[in-house]
Amino acid sequence: MRELLLEIWTSVRRNRLRTALTGFSVAWGIFMLVILLGSGNGLKHGVLHNFDGYAINAIDLYGGRTSKPWNGYRKGRTIEMRNADLEILRREFPEIRQVAASSWFNSTTVSYGRDFTKAWLRGSLPEVAQMEGVRLASGRFINDTDIRKRRKTIVIDAPMQRTLFKGADPLGRKIRVGSTIFTVVGVVEGDAQRNSSSCYIPLTTGQLIFEADNPVVHNAILTVDGIDTDEEMAAFEKRLLRRLAAEHDFAPDDESAIWIDNTLERFKSIMVVFGGINFFVWMIGMGTLLAGIVGVSNIMLVTVSERTAEFGIRKALGARPSSIIRLILTESVLITAAFGYVGLVLGVAVMEGVDRLLGEAPAASSGHGPSTIFLDPTIDLGIAASATVVLVVAGLVAGYVPARRAAQLKTIDALRYNK
Repeated sequence: MRELLLEIWTSVRRNRLRTALTGFSVAWGIFMLVILLGSGNGLKHGVLHNFDGYAINAIDLYGGRTSKPWNGYRKGRTIEMRNADLEILRREFPEIRQVAASSWFNSTTVSYGRDFTKAWLRGSLPEVAQMEGVRLASGRFINDTDIRKRRKTIVIDAPMQRTLFKGADPLGRKIRVGSTIFTVVGVVEGDAQRNSSSCYIPLTTGQLIFEADNPVVHNAILTVDGIDTDEEMAAFEKRLLRRLAAEHDFAPDDESAIWIDNTLERFKSIMVVFGGINFFVWMIGMGTLLAGIVGVSNIMLVTVSERTAEFGIRKALGARPSSIIRLILTESVLITAAFGYVGLVLGVAVMEGVDRLLGEAPAASSGHGPSTIFLDPTIDLGIAASATVVLVVAGLVAGYVPARRAAQLKTIDALRYNK
């Protein structure tokens, strides 16, 4: 075995350019496959991360404007949802498992001592935290007692904590929101890049303080169970729209009056898109691998052709055809495997470097945690290793066929092959 390796090393040193071309074909094919698959996975992981914590089976309802006249009303009438609509959803639709709601109130000044900042207030029900994956840094979220007793409690975000409390524990502290005093009960992760913070208060409290004359619900959130097909979901949405149409007196088929945002449908659409992206990435990756295989095959054909006279000398000295074939195949496997490993390591290193840079970059976030479109661009090493094995096997086949033909030549024919 030692003599065999020494012969391969001598051949490699004598044919540096040929070896470099062979190795580059292999390394480049594996490198590009890792980059492509890693990039596709990074995009997929980033988008899926934005769904992390969200209820995939959720449906959001928003009030809109009518797009057609109905019962004497002109089109363009504003439809506003109210607390009574939430009771209708809970009581009349057995498919609905949970109902949550929220309303946004005007940006206002929030102060503590001499420090102040601007903040958007969002009146919410307790279920919002679970449905939207709100991430608490400390404390708690709005609870049922806050809703029932209309408590003046508030959940601030991390940027507001840094601004008003200089990083100190804010739980239990009293802050002024406009002209009203609220007690801080929790802190959520927030967006450090926004001009103003976003805080949660009990929905009932917000309606009492800011909308006492006309309390509305800007957003109703539902989670549904027992709906397994697209047809069942479409039928459910039609029943939902018809019932709300009867309540608010607009056309039952007027989809502009109530906007329905189906998270499950969005998720399924995104998965279809990523299926296409994954197919496209694999097509390019396999094309790159095929180019590598062709390169290896061509170079192995040239290698055997150049060394046919050498094989004749070996046979004249008593070498068996099997030893010649073994020499070529071993050289092919070693070169292909070594450079394939180099391509694999470089590809993984580039993806890890990109992942590290993304981790160090300031991430935009909301109350639900960081939001990104590219995250964790890693791949299954088994896939890259399998691709390397494919190239090695291709090198074996590409070297075996001409090596066997050269080994079977008569000694005299082999000696004068390149003459």
